[in-house]
Amino acid sequence: MTAQGAPAIDVVVARYRESVSWLRKTPHALRLFVYDKGGDLAAADASRAEIVPLPNVGREAHTYLTHIVRHYHELAPLNVFCQGKPFDHVPEFHRVLRELAAGAPVPGGFRWLGFIVDTDDPRGRRLFVSWSKNQNRRELALDRFYLKLFGAPCPERVRFYPGANFVVSRERIQSRPESFFQKALELAETFPDAAHCFERVWDAMFGVVGVDAALLPDRDTVYLRPVKRLSRAPS
Repeated sequence: MTAQGAPAIDVVVARYRESVSWLRKTPHALRLFVYDKGGDLAAADASRAEIVPLPNVGREAHTYLTHIVRHYHELAPLNVFCQGKPFDHVPEFHRVLRELAAGAPVPGGFRWLGFIVDTDDPRGRRLFVSWSKNQNRRELALDRFYLKLFGAPCPERVRFYPGANFVVSRERIQSRPESFFQKALELAETFPDAAHCFERVWDAMFGVVGVDAALLPDRDTVYLRPVKRLSRAPS
């Protein structure tokens, strides 16, 4: 049940082995889904959530797309998709949820969440190749992925908010047919490094340009707040 005058909102959490005890502090107006790929979820941490076990494949992209495909015809008006520990990328995540539950609008039906705007290229040479967890320095075949998913060439500059945390409306999701997301789910399971490709194009998935070009007039990376270290979940 939602608060009077507030939109119905689903929060979809892609969990591996993170603590999701932070869910206890979320507004009761929100409907919670925890897709668990770790198998060690403490039920008390997600007592208000619908818990859905999933195999540990495809990272958060597989989780998000699983939810969309399963609920395509019964999506909430607003849908928040987030990592099991979103605070590294979205320190103000609790505040965002409170504002959404109170009726804050999402202009255009899509909103990236985070404080870094970044840019990559069709082979991931700018970000993915040098990523600390990519120890063999392989390239990201974003160009092939983009062509398979959208049937069009990948832009030379792909701008996004790292972390794959965002809000999207039912209307924006349903602007594409269910079959599109079924195809995307198959790619999430089979295409090499698919989750990293999806991370860069979630706005395009819903037919929008999610990054204001004015934020990056002559730079590839913009920090929207002072950067210290990636934060822990706020108390």
